Amino acid sequence: MRALLVELAPDFGQGKVFRPNRDVRFSPDKSPYNTHIGATIGSNYLQLSANGLAAASGMHGMAPDQLDRYRRAVAHEGTGTDLEQAISDVERHAIEVQGHDSLKSAPKGYPGDHPRIALLQHKSLTAWKEWPVARWLGTVTAKQRIVDFLTASQPLNEWLSSHVGPSTLPDRRR
Repeated sequence: MRALLVELAPDFGQGKVFRPNRDVRFSPDKSPYNTHIGATIGSNYLQLSANGLAAASGMHGMAPDQLDRYRRAVAHEGTGTDLEQAISDVERHAIEVQGHDSLKSAPKGYPGDHPRIALLQHKSLTAWKEWPVARWLGTVTAKQRIVDFLTASQPLNEWLSSHVGPSTLPDRRR
């Protein structure tokens, strides 16, 4: 994973490998090690496990100020339509774009019949792709698939960067 991050760094920024130990303090499962290796590179995530290779990109777990900016941009006709186009551009590459921790109803202040209600209900938005274990996983093809994913997910990242951006809240409020 470290070697892969070094190779990707010139185009995607510095990477960081997650520690192999899990925080077991509040978990009923006390096994101390992760069963996968994960890393971040820029706003992207890579994971290698016995199940294969996975990559993610976008914003997972937005802070309250980010979520407010996200929802205002989604609700706006121009920027909301731009997001739908960005998602379409990413999905054209067989990459799934998904929300997490989604609400069951419309967020406060937004009508339940809004044309982009499904997007408004999300608390995060990410692109995700998984590849099962195969012979290519130990070859340069693995790097190329990651590069292809990161490149294809750029429209989503650019929209999120332009309309949501980083949180400006102090760490304790996030």
